[in-house]
Amino acid sequence: MKIDDAAKKSPGLGVVTSQARSGKAEKSGSAKTAATDTVSLSSQSKALSGVSSDTAVFDVSRVQEIKDAIASGRFQVDAGKVADGLIDTVKDLIRPSRG
Repeated sequence: MKIDDAAKKSPGLGVVTSQARSGKAEKSGSAKTAATDTVSLSSQSKALSGVSSDTAVFDVSRVQEIKDAIASGRFQVDAGKVADGLIDTVKDLIRPSRG
């Protein structure tokens, strides 16, 4: 299964950077000034940064348990449960929006 980087596909979630040539000093007369990097966060990034970093998005131990089950061949997929989930998703997608 290939996992794409969702941040690259969501233009509002990316970080906008503006960089001068780092590592090279610009000459201004006889004085040298060091180049600096600046970073600007989008409004969505700023809103998301308020989310506590100690709040886990997923259960790391559960993910490891599933990985181990897959690696050992013990992982079994409940086809009925997957099918029910797909049907529910399709129903939600084709239902006319109200609003």
